[in-house]
Amino acid sequence: MQYDTKIAIVIRDDLPAWQKLNATAFLSGGLAGPFPEIVGEPYRDGSGIDYGPMIRQPIMVFAGNGDDLAKVLNRALGRGLKPSIFTLDLFATMNDADNRAAVASVATDALDLAGLAIHAERKAVDKVIKGLRLHP
Repeated sequence: MQYDTKIAIVIRDDLPAWQKLNATAFLSGGLAGPFPEIVGEPYRDGSGIDYGPMIRQPIMVFAGNGDDLAKVLNRALGRGLKPSIFTLDLFATMNDADNRAAVASVATDALDLAGLAIHAERKAVDKVIKGLRLHP
């Protein structure tokens, strides 16, 4: 199935594997709030056990360095998109309030991004992530 929209997560390529996975999980969850239409229906197995819903369309994960992530953020904001972000500072915080405070204490151009996620019309996302490669 071809979707009119696209979901892309861009993860910093120099992070340890656990940080890449942690940031990716947080970022994908960060898209469900502002874009509830991307969440599908709950699942039920053949025995009648119910499970939670998942995001209904593929999520493409790309890799880049810190400069690449800054460019993607600037392109997204320049197009009026609302990305979810995860900064390196968030690996040292322990709760949502501290996460928000850590981000609020840094100006946009000084954010040390570990990753970001974008959901928008396909062509807009393609322009924002232009030049990046899929995460290996």
